[in-house]
Amino acid sequence: METKTIAIADVYIPAKRKRTLDQAKVDELAESVMEEGLKIPIQVRQDGEKVILVEGLHRLEASRALGDEEIACIYVGAKRY
Repeated sequence: METKTIAIADVYIPAKRKRTLDQAKVDELAESVMEEGLKIPIQVRQDGEKVILVEGLHRLEASRALGDEEIACIYVGAKRY
């Protein structure tokens, strides 16, 4: 899969996913990203005009906390149930 860079502000976070946010984990990841960079891109999917977060909420929020405007991501398909 190809890694792309997107604007953090363009990533829509579903409400259900937002409820799982752990600020302590964000702070820990922010320190790691500062020292070592982002190791694993977030996963997003395209839904019409929206780019929706699939995986990587804490990585996204850590990057946002560090003042980053862009983040590495991998586009994935929607899950089929």
